[in-house]
Amino acid sequence: MGQGLWRIARNQQLQQQGYSGQGYLTREHGRRISTNNVSNASHRKQAQGGIDIYHLLKTRKSKEQEGFINLEMLPPELSFTILSYLNATDLCLASCVWQDLANDELLWQGLCKSTWGHCSIYNKNPPLGFSFRKLYMQLDEGSLTFNANPDEGVNYFMSKGILDDSPKEIAKFIFCTRTLNWKKLRIYLDERRDVLDDLVTLHNFRNQFLPNALREFFRHIHAPEERGEYLETLITKFSHRFCACNPDLMRELGLSPDAVYVLCYSLILLSIDLTSPHVKNKMSKREFIRNTRRAAQNISEDFVGHLYDNIYLIGHVAA
Repeated sequence: MGQGLWRIARNQQLQQQGYSGQGYLTREHGRRISTNNVSNASHRKQAQGGIDIYHLLKTRKSKEQEGFINLEMLPPELSFTILSYLNATDLCLASCVWQDLANDELLWQGLCKSTWGHCSIYNKNPPLGFSFRKLYMQLDEGSLTFNANPDEGVNYFMSKGILDDSPKEIAKFIFCTRTLNWKKLRIYLDERRDVLDDLVTLHNFRNQFLPNALREFFRHIHAPEERGEYLETLITKFSHRFCACNPDLMRELGLSPDAVYVLCYSLILLSIDLTSPHVKNKMSKREFIRNTRRAAQNISEDFVGHLYDNIYLIGHVAA
């Protein structure tokens, strides 16, 4: 028992002094191996990741600077790339330090077009004193105004020369903008059916499965919360547009805009039935096929079955 404890203590002592089970390594030699391993790991990391950006930035800082990177000391391309990741608020703050860099027109042009994809002013010769930074502030102000009162928001854009007084231009602006309140937008489109017509024609449903196309449509033009004339108008316009985008498919399946209208209404009702927690007895696939074919007899049973499977697996078409 005592000899066993002595061997354990001795082995621990040998390991601390640099011994191994296979031989003897001096502490100095062990330190060299450890250093080489760290160096090799660092080398592999640099080889895998390319140029080490941290060391590139560090070499450009003078010895007096500590912990703060001056973008003006970097190549302009790298500085603009870094600033391009900022939003408008952070870019304004950055302009307090790097005024020439953060006020660059290309940066603000990118912010404008990434948020508001289409404006009439983009395709015009800019007026004297024009700047994309000022345009961004106007677009932001106009969007906030639209979300409070759509008519006043559109009038604001027109008064600043940002939008032309044309249903097609307004429709393109709405189609390419995601900052507008969808409830206010729904009210505006219900009142401006001319803008709604042009907005529908901007959608391309070619080679899309009917439920997926309907989902995309309702992502841009939100469905009303209750049934009524406006919902019927939306489904009618969608049906005609879907048929216009897929003429070959319509001929192959023998579908007309009226048949697509019936299918869309059936899909909306099925979506409510399958997703509502208040409906206890869910509609079966057999029931959906039977009810749909009663309304549109020329539709194949397999096609209607695929429609049911899509709603069952993916979910509501107008969520």
